[in-house]
Amino acid sequence: MTDIGAAQIRRLGPADAALYREIRLEALQKNPEAFGSTFERENAQSLSWFEAAIGRADIFGAFLGGKLAGIAGFSRQEGSKQTHKGRLWAMYVRNVARGSGLGKLLVAAVLDHARERVEMVQLTVVSENEAAHRLYSAMGFVEYGYEKRALKQEGRYYDDILMVKFLDEGSK
Repeated sequence: MTDIGAAQIRRLGPADAALYREIRLEALQKNPEAFGSTFERENAQSLSWFEAAIGRADIFGAFLGGKLAGIAGFSRQEGSKQTHKGRLWAMYVRNVARGSGLGKLLVAAVLDHARERVEMVQLTVVSENEAAHRLYSAMGFVEYGYEKRALKQEGRYYDDILMVKFLDEGSK
């Protein structure tokens, strides 16, 4: 198991675009069922496209020994009636760091960031990804829905579990 004692979690900036591109493409290649996008689509994009993606959203990176070992994105909903909601998306931890607690640190960083911006954070997780589902449940997310056939890849359907964490519970 990897030692995460020296892990550094921080928001990625434009200078991290090459690192982000590398891990994002790895995620799309190794776990294509977990993401709405595809390796082929994003592999065709320029580095500036990834810089722009980092500029549009709050993307956090988990660094171990100076290497990017995990990512998680956060974005706030748009529209005056939905700005109280945020979304955790594009969560991925490299195999070398899985099971080490690094994913928990990433989710905690996103939630800390979100607390200053929204009242609730939503996410979707592929129903077959039991490890991710356990992680999100342990971090206080609860199921509120199930989307059958949410994604389709190479003729196969994948269902999504919809989860939410209310950040303002107990304060009202």
